[in-house]
Amino acid sequence: PTKRPPGDLAVQNLLSNEPSAICALKAIPRELFAPLFNAAFKSGNKNTFTAMVEIWPFTSLHIGTLSVQEPQRELLKSMVVSLPLLPTHDSALWSYKLRVLNLRQDAGCKTVCPEISSNSPICFYSCAYSEHAILKIEIQYSIENSESESQSSRQPMELLVDISLDSTLRDREFLSLLVSKEEQSLGSLHFRCRDLQIDKLSNCKSTLRLLNLKFVDHLAVDQVSLSEVTPLFSQVAHLARLSLSKITCRFLNGNRMVNLKVLNLSLFCLTNHLRNLLRILPSGLNFLCRPFCELSYNDFKFLSLHPHASHLKRLNLSNNSMDWKDFEPFHNLLEKVSGTLQHLAINHSTVQFHVLSVTCNPITMSTLIRILQHLTPLTELKYVIYAIPVHCYGRWHFQGSLDQDKLADVQSQLKTMLQMAQRSDMNWVTLSD
Repeated sequence: PTKRPPGDLAVQNLLSNEPSAICALKAIPRELFAPLFNAAFKSGNKNTFTAMVEIWPFTSLHIGTLSVQEPQRELLKSMVVSLPLLPTHDSALWSYKLRVLNLRQDAGCKTVCPEISSNSPICFYSCAYSEHAILKIEIQYSIENSESESQSSRQPMELLVDISLDSTLRDREFLSLLVSKEEQSLGSLHFRCRDLQIDKLSNCKSTLRLLNLKFVDHLAVDQVSLSEVTPLFSQVAHLARLSLSKITCRFLNGNRMVNLKVLNLSLFCLTNHLRNLLRILPSGLNFLCRPFCELSYNDFKFLSLHPHASHLKRLNLSNNSMDWKDFEPFHNLLEKVSGTLQHLAINHSTVQFHVLSVTCNPITMSTLIRILQHLTPLTELKYVIYAIPVHCYGRWHFQGSLDQDKLADVQSQLKTMLQMAQRSDMNWVTLSD
């Protein structure tokens, strides 16, 4: 059998006797803390787990790749409760090192951040805004000479979380715990929500009042009218990504979201309202995602003429009808974005228009021909993955009803047109090829 590394054996031996493990925490090597923490979390050893938080010897502590299911939610609460925020008779707490407790799940984040030097108080990885917030707080502490000795000796700590509000009592209880812990700290703990997801805003308004939205960088809202969402925009100063789904739209109000880089709108009726949307978006927007938004010919035309288009790096227009006689707006849009766009998703694309996919949009043969005519002048475009025209299917649009003879006719016609356009280097394929 495969031998376990010595560290794994030591962790298992400690967890097999929880009282002994807790007693040994102050004596074990620092290198064992992260693997022991992960093992205690996965096995649900709550007492060992919380005792480790109380004497954590590193600047940072991240949930990272750990899976948080319903049983582990109680462990997260215990972590918050266990944070030693006020000086006690135990002198060890005066040198407590933890500065960033990150309860966010992040596949690219390790339990402990690499420390640049032993004197560095900053967490450098997976903590957006943490460095700046801590430094600002420390500067303010040093300036305010009126602070008491015990208050100035406490180093500020950040608690980072992602929150999903769906009007359940569990959400309110967890938020109440976070707010209460922050108040108990007398200014040493700073609770920040980074990723906020709201389902049915009308049912969560009372809970939302407990939350400071200033540090939210990803806001996702589902099933609400846009008039209810826009008042939130002025509160999210660092918002970088906005996702809106199943939201009714008649008009758009609100402040310009100057830091917004990603906007994701799905199942969002935007027909003839794109002009109003672009009015409140910053010019620095990188990613615009609008599948299932019922965009009209006029919306495409407006986007093709708008300055924002020339700055986009990613654009998703999947599942919007493009059954038009005039394809000039689409052609102009491709020309507008060709200088900066890296990914075009009409379903998906790769760098610099080498590959274009239009697989998700139901399409007629006449529309497919017009698309080909507008794409053949794009010499960098080598591969097009296209949707099989609807006439190739039976009554229902699914693979089992596909008429292979009709599809063969389509492929033959496209091949002939490419040869006539002297684009034998361009390959047109379907997902079934």
